[in-house]
Amino acid sequence: MRLEKAYERMTAVAVAALHEREPGRLWPLLAGTLAEVCGGETVIHKLDDWSERSGTIGTVPDGAAAELARLGGADLGLLRAGYPFAGHYGPGTDRTPVTAHRAAGRTWPDSPTARLLREVLDVDHVLGVPLPGSAAPITGCLVYRSGADFTDDELVMAERVQPLLAAVERQRQLLVEWRALGPSGAPQEQAADCALTPRETAVLVLLTDALTADAIGRRLGISVRTVHKHVENIYRKLGTRDRVGTVLRAQRLGLVPSPGPAQAAWARRP
Repeated sequence: MRLEKAYERMTAVAVAALHEREPGRLWPLLAGTLAEVCGGETVIHKLDDWSERSGTIGTVPDGAAAELARLGGADLGLLRAGYPFAGHYGPGTDRTPVTAHRAAGRTWPDSPTARLLREVLDVDHVLGVPLPGSAAPITGCLVYRSGADFTDDELVMAERVQPLLAAVERQRQLLVEWRALGPSGAPQEQAADCALTPRETAVLVLLTDALTADAIGRRLGISVRTVHKHVENIYRKLGTRDRVGTVLRAQRLGLVPSPGPAQAAWARRP
């Protein structure tokens, strides 16, 4: 797949993911296409705080999850340790995608992690695609394949799609937090009733936080002009004319928490 066509394909899938209301479906939508455009066979993605003992992982295809589920604690901990990427990315801020072979050199094929991957997933090579800006714990994806190592073009593609992955992950986090603060099913049902898209919902959540358009754009990875367009759509759909009226209307509809303990907890989140 040529680079431009591959990038267009990944962009289209990322846009589709941003219109998905169920946050648990965002990464499954992305991961399969990420494997496709980067020449991989299997993808493991990390979703939350991570250690050798805990942390949520997602896999594509589903069969990979079944293989990982059969691992004992020691073997699973070996994979969670993230060799050699934890050591490669940990000390600095560079998040450029790199393969295990390029990060570890000649030691990679004979490492315990490489041997385990051959036995469990029948793969020889791993491409690390961390989310740009992620700190400890570093989050992102690992793309696996058998045969030859990933090519230079495939590494270029991995770097190009990093901002797309980061944008989807930021929205996933917002949707998860937003849904956790209201009664089960209520906020998302109200958003659907108001015809708010998931992207508009994310902007509304950040409006409630009193963020400026610049700050919302930085948080979501979009331009200020796009933020203003989403805000105009929110005003039209909620029948409001300004930020304060919009937040009050959203609170009355149950779209965002009303002032009180829940609102205070929302405001204190990082």
